[in-house]
Amino acid sequence: MKIPHFERVLRTVAIFEASKGVLGLLVGLGGLKFLKGDVRQTVEAFISHFHLDPNGHFARIFLDLASKVTDTHLWMLASLVTVWVTLRFVEAYGLWRARPWAEWLAALSGSIYIPYELFELSKHVNVWTVGTLTVNVLIVGFMAYGLRYSKEISEEIKHEHDHDHSG
Repeated sequence: MKIPHFERVLRTVAIFEASKGVLGLLVGLGGLKFLKGDVRQTVEAFISHFHLDPNGHFARIFLDLASKVTDTHLWMLASLVTVWVTLRFVEAYGLWRARPWAEWLAALSGSIYIPYELFELSKHVNVWTVGTLTVNVLIVGFMAYGLRYSKEISEEIKHEHDHDHSG
């Protein structure tokens, strides 16, 4: 069975996952500044910067939530972000190296989001929700395909590597 460019697609997904990890890392590091500051002050500055009505419904919700955030909440959130970011980087590494366990991880972790994405799509159809669902279904489908034909694909990748290094 000839599987053209399978490894290239795996590496593309690996880069995508690593990019999500980097983004999560940056968001997590940005969130650490709240440990030394006041979350409510930051929310107030955000509301002011975007010229939102501080007495508006959504502004009040965010201000009330910000008032209740503690350092313990922030540390718990930082721990969850750390686990999520680590998982993204481990998955990216495994996909880059064409490891079957990483394909399983990508298929399982991607499929977890599909019910939520379908729910969001049922509430509002827009480019973002359709795009996110489409990319996720394609990745999960690709990983399932790869797992179904993993023996043939592994042999094809090995053959391509042997051919590349022999000439």
